[in-house]
Amino acid sequence: MNLTNINEWIVDFAAYLPGFAKAAGIVLVLTLLIIGVSWICGLIAALGKQSRLKFVRSAASFYVWFIRGTPTLVQVFIVYFGFPQLGLKLSPFVAGTLALGISSGAYVAETIRAGLTAIPKGQMESALALGMSRAGAMQRIILPQVFRIILPSLTNEAIAALKNTSLLSTITVVELTLYSQLLIASTFRPFDFYIASAFIYLVMTSLLSRLAHWLERRYALRY
Repeated sequence: MNLTNINEWIVDFAAYLPGFAKAAGIVLVLTLLIIGVSWICGLIAALGKQSRLKFVRSAASFYVWFIRGTPTLVQVFIVYFGFPQLGLKLSPFVAGTLALGISSGAYVAETIRAGLTAIPKGQMESALALGMSRAGAMQRIILPQVFRIILPSLTNEAIAALKNTSLLSTITVVELTLYSQLLIASTFRPFDFYIASAFIYLVMTSLLSRLAHWLERRYALRY
């Protein structure tokens, strides 16, 4: 391919950039929502596994066991195709966000649990002896330290969540992967558009990693 052909390819490809930008925006919104859902589910499950109530511990353990033992794509299908049989019909966007958030939450739960076990039990006992409630001690003393410890692991899970948004192409969410497939179906240029999609994913995951490193350095300065 000579310089003229490259210039022609760039000019031709530029016509598709607005569509790629819109699809990338959908991926970004999905990722932020999935991270939020996963952190909520993960924190509830992690605390549930340490509950004094056997039923709560069992429920949290089953959730983590089931999610980690089944494919993420199957979980997406259960939420999108299965929930309507139970009377709960969700849009592809909502179903995909919920499914991937719940799925990621099981891994976040194990990360948080590992962080909690790294904190000496004496800190909680000291806080209770000073008159703090268990919830207050957890919020003000334990969880800030846990967050600092598990931040690198949370970053890895956030990157995985971003890449897993590609699975939602199977339920008609027009993110990067499905947008690329639509273009390929009309242009028969799979190499061009899959490479473009991969490059955009790479840019977003790299930016997310840089943001995480900045947060790690900033948070470390407080301790």
